[in-house]
Amino acid sequence: MIEGLVHILRRIGARVINSIWRLGMASRFLALTLMYSGTSFRRFHLVIKEVFNAGVLSLIIILVSGLFVGMVLGLQGYETLQTYGSEEALGVLVALSLVRELGPVVAALLFASRAGSAITAEIGLMKATEQLSALEMMALDPIARVVAPRFWGAVISMPLLAAMFSAMGVFGGYLVGVVLLGVDEGAFWSQMQAAVDFREDILNGVIKSAVFGVAVTLIALFEGYDAPPTAEGVSRATTRTVVTSSLTILALDFVLTSFMFRGE
Repeated sequence: MIEGLVHILRRIGARVINSIWRLGMASRFLALTLMYSGTSFRRFHLVIKEVFNAGVLSLIIILVSGLFVGMVLGLQGYETLQTYGSEEALGVLVALSLVRELGPVVAALLFASRAGSAITAEIGLMKATEQLSALEMMALDPIARVVAPRFWGAVISMPLLAAMFSAMGVFGGYLVGVVLLGVDEGAFWSQMQAAVDFREDILNGVIKSAVFGVAVTLIALFEGYDAPPTAEGVSRATTRTVVTSSLTILALDFVLTSFMFRGE
């Protein structure tokens, strides 16, 4: 029994040490990426290409998801507000729910699933097929040439996608609330305009989505760069990217929300 307990403690200790080691490697990886970012901005066409890959190619899932989330918010919000005779406040409920919380968080989760997994798979396959080693042989640093442009392309894309998700969600709430259920259109828009504050609501939502973008992109790039150069290794790294990114987004959301909207 004592030997079994010792074995369990050893395994727990090994996992803790491995987690600390990987956290240190990820920090070093981020430092190198930032150090080589100047090279990326001198070749800005590489960053634009990654904005297209990470942002434009994610537009369909972001817009469709935002529309349906807004429609659900409109439907459920109307049912709740109607109980208290306040259905004119539907626009406020939909807008604040989206710009403060659902827009940044749901868009980041979708971004991690679509763009984050694609980044990990791409970098992992480049490592497995020795394309990264070939760059080193040509005296080109893989972090400067491959990693840094993808990092900034994805970080720029994330706040834009979150804004489009929220805008589409407001439109979905309008369709259900005003067009389908008959809420007064003037009250819907005017109360929304009066209640949503640019600095407290919209700017904090943009900051949230930017932080999520940095976290998801760093995890995706590091998992791909650190993946074993095999099909199984790349597959596991892609799965880790989605799981780790999702948990990180939810944890960061709690921390950021507790600072940004505390006491309101």
